[in-house]
Amino acid sequence: MGHKIVEAIIEDGQLTYVNKKLPNGRLKVHLIYDPIEEPLAGPEITKIIKETSGIYSDIDVDAETKKLRVSWERNARD
Repeated sequence: MGHKIVEAIIEDGQLTYVNKKLPNGRLKVHLIYDPIEEPLAGPEITKIIKETSGIYSDIDVDAETKKLRVSWERNARD
């Protein structure tokens, strides 16, 4: 028995869209799905930005970069 693949949308447990005509009769199916993520609303985005902005404002980026580079390369010449 071969497998056929169709794209479909199921909303609230109901099949609402299929990109190909399905055969008549009973079908045995395996559902493998990708959840559709809803975009964040404007107020939610603003709230997230307010909560997270400025978290690292007191860090010296150049110094941290140099420290990371040294730690990554410490055994490169051995």
